[in-house]
Amino acid sequence: MQHTFPNPEIKMAKKSLESLVIASKAKGVLKKAGCNTAGDAFTALNEYMYWLLEQAAKRAKANGRKTVRRHDFMS
Repeated sequence: MQHTFPNPEIKMAKKSLESLVIASKAKGVLKKAGCNTAGDAFTALNEYMYWLLEQAAKRAKANGRKTVRRHDFMS
């Protein structure tokens, strides 16, 4: 399944994004589930994390807040 990111700037700048994912920890979770990881898996996961954070920030601002709360990730 491939995610389409609404913000093309995130996808274009993917090589310059600072990593938000601790690959060794994520790999451990996947290994416990009986899965291997491809070389590009964590790049995609990192891009998705940036997208989730961007969406949560937009939702908080739309609700007149500067603080991102748990439910901003659930919408």
